[in-house]
Amino acid sequence: MQVVSPPPTSAPARSRLAYSRSTGIWQQVKKNAWSYAYLVPMLLLLLAFIIYPNIASLGYTFYQWNGIGDPAGYVGLDNFARVVRDPFFWGAFQHTLIYTAVLVPIQLVLALALALVLNNTRLRFSTFYRAVYFIPSVTSPAVVAVVIQLILTNFGDDLNQLLITLRLSHEHIDWLGNPTYALGIIIVIGIWLGLGINLVYFMAGLQTIPAELYEAARIDGASSLNCFVYVTIPMLRSIGLIIIILALLGSLQVFDLVLVMTNGGPYGATEVVNSYIYHQGFGDARLNLQPNVGFASAASLFYGLVLMALSIVQIFVFRSLNKHNTQQSAG
Repeated sequence: MQVVSPPPTSAPARSRLAYSRSTGIWQQVKKNAWSYAYLVPMLLLLLAFIIYPNIASLGYTFYQWNGIGDPAGYVGLDNFARVVRDPFFWGAFQHTLIYTAVLVPIQLVLALALALVLNNTRLRFSTFYRAVYFIPSVTSPAVVAVVIQLILTNFGDDLNQLLITLRLSHEHIDWLGNPTYALGIIIVIGIWLGLGINLVYFMAGLQTIPAELYEAARIDGASSLNCFVYVTIPMLRSIGLIIIILALLGSLQVFDLVLVMTNGGPYGATEVVNSYIYHQGFGDARLNLQPNVGFASAASLFYGLVLMALSIVQIFVFRSLNKHNTQQSAG
C-alpha cells in the first residue's frame, strides 16, 4: 500500500501560522495584563540587585581592586588561579559541604515526619502547630543568630552547669569559641530555621495525594507502613526531588548565621564560602585581609560555576533514579 505524504507547507502558510501563534501569545498577555503588571516590581528589583551586579562583577574579576575609584591593576586570570590554589577557599568549601551534608537529610526527614503528623485531619489545633513550625522560616536569620549568640553568651555557664550536673559533660564548653562545637551549633540552628518551609512543601505534596489510594490500600490489607512506602513515597517523588534540590542549593548558600554568630571563627572552623567571599571583598582586620573586590568576584564566579555543575549533576542523578524506579514499578 502506498503511503501518500501530505504536501509540504508553503512559505506563506508557515508565515501565517507563525503570525497566528504570535498573535495568540500577545492576546494571552493582554488577557493577563494585570498578572504581568504585578510581576514588574519584582522583575525590576531582580534586574537591579541580582542580574546587573552579577554581570557587572564579571569585569572586576580581571583586576586587583579594593573597591575605591576605578579598577586599574589588571591581572588577567591571576585571581582565578589564586582561588584554585587557596587552601582557605577549599577549607571554606569543605565546611559548606559538611553543613549541607548534615543539615539537608536531617531537616527533610523531620519535615516529612511532621508533615505526616500535621496532615492528619483528626489532629486538633493542627493549624496552630503549623504556624508554630513555620514562624522561624519568616524570621530573619541574622536576628535569630544575634539572639542565639546572646543566649549562649549570657546563659552559657548555666547550660554548662546543667550538663555537668546531669553528667553529660565534665568540663566547661565555650559553645561558639570552640572549633569542635561551633559549626555543629550553626547546623542545629539552620535545621530549625529551614524546617518550616520544607514542612509546608511536604504538606502541599501530601494534600495532592488522592484519599482513594489509601482507602484501596487499606482494603487490600496494607498497614500504615506499607501505605507510606508504596503510596506516599511514590506519589511524593516528583515534588520531593524539587524539595531536595531547593534544600541543597539553599544550604550551600549559608551566610547570615555564620557571619553574625561566629564571623567564620574560631580559627576559621566555621568559615563557609559566602563568608570567605565577604571577607575577601570587604577585608577582615582579624585575618589582616585588605579589601580585594576583584579576587572576591573571581571567587564568587568560581563558586557559582561549581554550584551550577553540582545542580546539573543533581538533576541528572535524580532523573536517572526516577526513571529507574519507574521502570521497576512498571516491571
